[in-house]
Amino acid sequence: MELNQIKAVVTGGVSGLGLAVARYLVANGAKVALLDVNDEKGAAAVAELGDAARYFRTDVTSEADVTANLKAAQAGLGGLNAAISCAGILGAGRVLGKEGPMALDTFSRTVMVNLVGSFNVAKSAADLMQHNAPGEDGERGVIVNTASIAAFEGQVGQAAYSASKGGVVAMTLPMAREFARIGVRVMTVAPGVFHTPMVDGMPENVYQSLCAQVPYPSRLGKPEEFAATVGFILQNRYLNGETIRVDGAVRLQPR
Repeated sequence: MELNQIKAVVTGGVSGLGLAVARYLVANGAKVALLDVNDEKGAAAVAELGDAARYFRTDVTSEADVTANLKAAQAGLGGLNAAISCAGILGAGRVLGKEGPMALDTFSRTVMVNLVGSFNVAKSAADLMQHNAPGEDGERGVIVNTASIAAFEGQVGQAAYSASKGGVVAMTLPMAREFARIGVRVMTVAPGVFHTPMVDGMPENVYQSLCAQVPYPSRLGKPEEFAATVGFILQNRYLNGETIRVDGAVRLQPR
């Protein structure tokens, strides 16, 4: 699928990796709908991206929200053939912390946003995409989810986050196999440590320590590199049912 033919929803689309994806797509002629919960940043993102972008306040854990807003996005964009899920939370904390066991709500909320939210968007998007006219190879759409290298090498304090991202990885292949009959591909990107707003306030020594852990190039990933990976997936029809690590060959240590 050519990027200038893309009409995509991007969750978590008003900041970080999601906004980078939106910028990349719009710069290449696509139209995007940004799904997020920050109205102020949503307005700023649409002002930056122009007529090719729309914003819909959306809680990805709400089935009603996602169903209604994907339909609204489809109508506003004149179609829907790509869904990129970047919405997520860290959910950091030890299972047995200094103040006692982790509250079950912390674990549940992390899984709800990162895993259930991704599933919620994927199933609603596929439901709409199955009615698209088939393109080359019978393709009707593409779903790209965001996991993390923590899905494979979770650190101490990442039990909830790793579980949620591991679930995203695990559902990639079965969903791709199921959606093969409707011509919808499913892929996942597992980024390493990327430079997003979450690291802006980090002490310099901590930041440099993180960079030094990455074999090559020894720096944090750039959001534009994540976005370019998504763009590659959208264009290459033979990519399906797999998770791509984008991490500079880093492997997370226990701590």
